[in-house]
Amino acid sequence: MTTEHTTNWPDLAIGLYEQLTGKNAVIAYEFVDMHVKVPSGTGPKAEHAEWILSGTMKIRTGDAGPLPN
Repeated sequence: MTTEHTTNWPDLAIGLYEQLTGKNAVIAYEFVDMHVKVPSGTGPKAEHAEWILSGTMKIRTGDAGPLPN
């Protein structure tokens, strides 16, 4: 038996979404004073903008039709 492991965040997010789609699932992330530095480009000379997140982000999944509140 072989087991595949996710090695990056995009694949993890896609796999999680696929598992929850059709189940009307809701994923809630709560951020409290989270600081994210967003680069303007790639390379060592890229400048960074700082975003500060506080609050809740909800991700809802579904196949078709209205999603739950």
